[in-house]
Amino acid sequence: MADNAQVALRAEGLRKHFGGLTAVSDVSLDVHTGEIHAVIGPNGAGKSTLINLLSGDLTPSAGEIMIGGQNSSGFGDITRLAPDRRARAGLGRSYQKTTIFPQFSAQENVRLAAQAHAASPLKMFGNVTSDADVNRRTSEALEQAGLLARAQMTATHLSHGEQRQLEIAMVLATQPRIILLDEPLAGMGQSEARKVVDLIASLKKGRAVLVVEHDMDAVFELADRLTVMADGHVIASGLPQDVRVDPAVRLAYLGVEEDAA
Repeated sequence: MADNAQVALRAEGLRKHFGGLTAVSDVSLDVHTGEIHAVIGPNGAGKSTLINLLSGDLTPSAGEIMIGGQNSSGFGDITRLAPDRRARAGLGRSYQKTTIFPQFSAQENVRLAAQAHAASPLKMFGNVTSDADVNRRTSEALEQAGLLARAQMTATHLSHGEQRQLEIAMVLATQPRIILLDEPLAGMGQSEARKVVDLIASLKKGRAVLVVEHDMDAVFELADRLTVMADGHVIASGLPQDVRVDPAVRLAYLGVEEDAA
């Protein structure tokens, strides 16, 4: 863990209202390069709304979202940027439901993601498979995701866990500096979850990773920093071992006020 690590993504005072409902209220957090920052909380805590605000799928009612290292002041404001603009600024994300092209091979899925973020993504003429940089990024992403041997398999024939790996490979092909993962272990068996946990652990090298996840064993294995939300608010944030014993967390998340004596 690197307490002095560069802040790659910063949110300050984020709010999101849906009519009279406040789903996220005054949420601030930093996501550091070289670390995995996990966000947890009970159902309805505002976790999915938060990650949708960070990715640009929702626009905040108030607050700011900034990416580190974008200008001389150290941060670039992305609060009002569309998701595709954020992707080009170095932010990638996966969703609760897989967003792959099931009729294409794993390799084609990843190549499409790499091509979409190429310097010249659209070419009127020429074979799209002849772009050496796109091919390199495709192979590297498949290899890191553990799918190189399955590259030619149609995505719909991959297991649920492999489809999650494929979605992460598609994110990697865009060469992000920041990765947002929304419940990446949802619906997985133990053996598949183990592979994805190992993959997630590898993602933080040279990147910042924020993950929303309900599997507490995986969270405490992976997280360098931990933020707990309840009713749209952050109730605790810091090192996992400290957050785990916070009385407010135990009351809101575990339903107990203190350890039994």
